[in-house]
Formats: sequence, C-alpha cells, structure tokens
Amino acid sequence: MRPTCIGDSWRRGTSGCRWWGGLTLRYISTAGQSPPVSLEEALFAGPAPDGGLYLPETSEPLTDEARQRLRGQELADTAMAVLSAVIGDDVESNVLCGVIERSLDFPMPVVAVEDRVSVLELFHGPTLSFKDVGARFMAGLMGHYLRQDDRELTVLVATSGDTGSAIAHAFHGLSGVTVKVLFPRGRISARQQKQFTTLGGNIQSFAVDGVFDDCQRLVRQALADTALRRKRRLASANSINLGRLLPQMIYYFHAVAQLPTSAQPLVICTPSGNFGNLTAGLMARRLGLPVSRFVAATNANDAVPAYLASGQYQPRTSQATISNAMDVGAPSNFARMLALYGHNLLAMQDDILGSAHTDDETRTAMADLHARTGVLLDPHATVGYLGVRAGLRVADPKAHGLFLATAHPAKFAEVVEPVTGEPVPLPQRLAACLDRPEQVIDMPADYAALRDALES
Repeated sequence: MRPTCIGDSWRRGTSGCRWWGGLTLRYISTAGQSPPVSLEEALFAGPAPDGGLYLPETSEPLTDEARQRLRGQELADTAMAVLSAVIGDDVESNVLCGVIERSLDFPMPVVAVEDRVSVLELFHGPTLSFKDVGARFMAGLMGHYLRQDDRELTVLVATSGDTGSAIAHAFHGLSGVTVKVLFPRGRISARQQKQFTTLGGNIQSFAVDGVFDDCQRLVRQALADTALRRKRRLASANSINLGRLLPQMIYYFHAVAQLPTSAQPLVICTPSGNFGNLTAGLMARRLGLPVSRFVAATNANDAVPAYLASGQYQPRTSQATISNAMDVGAPSNFARMLALYGHNLLAMQDDILGSAHTDDETRTAMADLHARTGVLLDPHATVGYLGVRAGLRVADPKAHGLFLATAHPAKFAEVVEPVTGEPVPLPQRLAACLDRPEQVIDMPADYAALRDALES
C-alpha cells in the first residue's frame, strides 16, 4: 500500500496521516514501497529497502508563539524546539538534550554583508564546515544507540570535500565504529583531504579513481548488498542519511531569530551540491520558518536549477569546479525534494529559484565583495552570495537576503588568495593537521574493490 500524500501533508503542515494498517508513521521512504520505521531504524539504514530516502512522516508547524520565543534563546534551546517537532518521543528528552549540547557547541552567527544582505556563518565548528552540524549530531545519536548494542558498525561516507572531514572527526575514536571515507582522487582541496586522511585510528581513507558520483554510487551499492550486510553492519553518513538532515533545520530557525523583525520578506540562498542542506531548509519551512523563497545556487553542475527552469531532470557526469564540494552531477536529495512537493513542479517553482554560476563569475564576485566590504568568502559561500543577489532581483524590493557560508575560506586558500591578493589567516585547528602524514588507500571506481575492502 503506497502512501500518496507525503508532499501534500508536509505542505499543509498537517499530522495524523495514517497508512500501513492504521499505524501512525514515523519515517517513510520517498519511493513509497517500504514500511515506516523508527528513527533508530532510519538512522542505521541509510536508504530505505526500496531504494528511496527517508523523510519524517509529517509534523505540526511551530506556533507563532513558539517561533517568537526562539528570539534571544540559546542555540541548544532552538535545537530542542525544532527537533522535538520531528523526533517526538523517539528519543528521550534528556538524551536528545545531551546530544545537542555535546554536538552543537560552537557559534553560528549572522553577519551583515551589505544593504539588505546578511550571511549565516556555519564554519566555526571543528572542521570549519557546516557539515559539522549534521555529522556531530548524527555521531552523538548513533553513539547513544550503539551503547545499548555491542555489534560493531562500519560507517561509509562518500565525500566531494567537507563531508569526509566532518564525519571523520565526529566519529574519530568512537568505540565499536570504523569509518571508511571514499573521495575522488585529485578533486578535493589539499587542506580538505588532510583533515581526514591524517587521523588514522578508526578512520580509513580511500582515493577513488573517478568523480564524486562514482564514490556515491559505490556507497549505495554496498548499502544495497544484502549478502554483505549479513556479514557487516553498515551505515551511511552521507546526506542520504536522515540523521544528517534533521539537525540542519536548526540553524535556519537560529538565523531568522538573529535577524531584525524587519528583515521580511526573507529570501534564503543555500549553496548546494547533493542538496541535503537545501532539503533541510525546505523541511524547516514546513515547520513554520518565515521565508518567502529559497534560492538553490550551484556551479556548473546545474541539474536541479535546470529542472526548475525546464521541468526536465537530467543528471549528468559531474564537472570539476573551484567550488568542488558542489561538484555533484546526480544529487541524491533531489528525490526528497520531489517527495516534499508531491512531484509538483509548479509548487516547487513557487518556493525555489534555481541559480547556477560559473567559476569566472565566482572569482569576480569574490574579489569585488572583498574589495568593497572586506568580507572574505570561500568559493561555495560566494556562489551563495551570487544566488541571493539573483533572488533579490526578482523579489519584493523591500526583501532581505540571507545566504549560507558553508566553509571557512582558509580551506580553499589556493583559490581565494590569488583572487583577493591577500593571505587567508589559517585557523589553528586546520594548521594542526597539515604536517601530519596521510594514510590513503588507492581504489578503482569498481564495487568489487570496495567489497573486498569491507570484507577484509
């Protein structure tokens, strides 16, 4: 029996949809052919058995009063309010509170950039990337469940840049867990690579002879290999895992709470690669986030902006760019976006504007903004800046724009410094890994090679 109202129920913000023999669902697959599961099951499964990705069944939006109370609150309080709306009783409140306090222990400030434009800085975590938010929360929640189960876990992660380091640091030293990071050889920055290839211990790094989409394909093949999963307990740490997306809703609400009440209507631009970050924003909107429109900004890998413009989705081989974390030709979370909107293109176009930008445009904007304002952005945040400017051009003249800065510019100094003509200050936690030796295993883009590595 296939559920048919996942998109409608999320758009309406209704609750109480019941399928599967009258049981109230918790987390359901975008493909609609797998039974609902608990948060713990979704967390360790990664993709659903039918190949779809999990989404919360539905949830009530936060009330106006609840959203007003978020102003002036600590990040942890905002996190509890937001996550309680989609997790409910699946995790005891004291456990959830503990995971939040241990994982989200760094600032996420909103900073004015220029007239009617602000930036949410998400690069103040341990690995200087927004992915610290999802990775640390997911590791904390998995750790809670693993303490009740003595089976060993292998976490698989494909990375186009920052995901690998965030996951590796989040799980480093966690008892009973081995992390295997797959990255495309020669296609991520040297500093990004050093952040996870130098950790050792329970972190293993594989340089794949291919592109990010090859790495992602290999991970999904392993997760779908039932014979292998009988031998090894596997979990994914990419944004196909719901545990990564749920905490990312938090900082959207946290950002709005820091803006003046006059910053409306609000346009939010999310620089996007695998589109998990944007999907989290769309989920936050259904919880009551006061945003008039999102901008899905990306680089030459523009399958989603092209879909929003034409209605034709054509994934393709990824192209290498200076904003390499967005070099994804077939974004996994597009399936979640479609499900949230019930495959209704017009409804999606009402909420999301697509925006794609070349490397030349990115370099020009980076240099211009730095010269005019002193603001220093990495290539991904610069794409976000370009996207929010594009969104404001078609918005209400009084609209305010907010874009997400997803990584510290020091992680991309080889791009930023020639453009701005100035050295980028190197944070100590990044400098600490640069002199350590790397531990890397070369691997062809072949599933048999990965399976051998997992079975050995």
